[in-house]
Amino acid sequence: MAKQKDDTRKDDLRTGQPFWLSLPGSSVNFRADPEIGHVDVIIVGAGISGALLAEALTRDGKTVLVIDRRAPVRGSTPASTAMIQHEIDLPLTALRKQMPPRAANAAWRRSVAAVSDLVELTERLGIDCNMQPKPALYLAGDQMNGAALAAEAAARRRIGIRAKFLHPSEVLEDYGIDRDGAILSYDSASANPAQLAAGLLRVAQKRGAVIAAPVEITEMAELPSGIALATEDGRVLTADHAVFCTGYEFLKKMQSSLHKVTSTWAIATRPLDSMPAWMRETIVWEASDPYLYFRADPSGRLVAGGEDEPTSKKNTRKSVLQRKSQRIAAKLENLTGVSVGKPEFRWAAPFSVTEDGLPIIDRVEGYDRIFAIMGFGGNGITFSMIAAQIVTAAINGGKDPDAGLFAMR
Repeated sequence: MAKQKDDTRKDDLRTGQPFWLSLPGSSVNFRADPEIGHVDVIIVGAGISGALLAEALTRDGKTVLVIDRRAPVRGSTPASTAMIQHEIDLPLTALRKQMPPRAANAAWRRSVAAVSDLVELTERLGIDCNMQPKPALYLAGDQMNGAALAAEAAARRRIGIRAKFLHPSEVLEDYGIDRDGAILSYDSASANPAQLAAGLLRVAQKRGAVIAAPVEITEMAELPSGIALATEDGRVLTADHAVFCTGYEFLKKMQSSLHKVTSTWAIATRPLDSMPAWMRETIVWEASDPYLYFRADPSGRLVAGGEDEPTSKKNTRKSVLQRKSQRIAAKLENLTGVSVGKPEFRWAAPFSVTEDGLPIIDRVEGYDRIFAIMGFGGNGITFSMIAAQIVTAAINGGKDPDAGLFAMR
């Protein structure tokens, strides 16, 4: 019988509890026993990627088993600040230098469409997760000055993406921020990531999906009749297809030189008595390294992050968490002039990134029926939506027109 659990493994929350797990709606019923017989698809990973995929596949009538080595929605998903941006980590003008311009344009346009698709899906399913479409403000920094941002905005407009360059005087007058220009874009959003993932999993469950945890996969094989996954406790699970949606955690067979693990740190302030009206409705980030990013939550808190480092180990150190969270809070105050005080929540998490800022959404090398989704960088939720669409099409025997953009490179 399914049971409700709120406990997590000791390593689940890293060095601090993400703000989202303090709120209701992030827990999902699950069972301990994953053996339910042969299914159409086994999804490994019960975070936002697995949740979106489970919803898409069950909508198409597939039988689905979702497994995770943790309780559902207790991995990297609740560590997200859930700034659901269409803007890829690598600017359009930079991405065009790493791949054919037509492909770069298509990747950016698909990202815009994915945010719109996600907002529409959330509304249609009635998932209560504070999903809010929002504009994004991209501030000039040490990586891109005002002139570079003006060129970037123009490049986006030429391919049909809404983007407006703001001169320094406009940034100062409209936002009270002293920077050498900014890009104002209009196709992003924010949400509670834990509630979003949990809501999607509950929808899939109502359609017959089974969620089991903790289950850890140690080996995989492809058979004439489908696939087989071996678990740590000696079980063998079978299906027609398998999809690994495990973020930065993956089997050695999925190792790729294309991506690396990095870490980010984040804070949530106490509810603030006052903040500028624009701040409640706008996602903000900067063209700097390391960069600061922030947005408001409906509770009146500011959720901010940054100070990324190419490491998977420092995020476990409390001393580093304290130093990083203090730096993020200080940067936030210095940039906005808003007194945020001592953060109420602070946390850290590893995630994987790629050189071109695009995810890897493809079959595992050497396998026809096993897929991997990884390397999401700072666009995790947006890329998860794209991954669900591409992989669902492939499992159904079709091909998404943009699948090649995100294939193993």
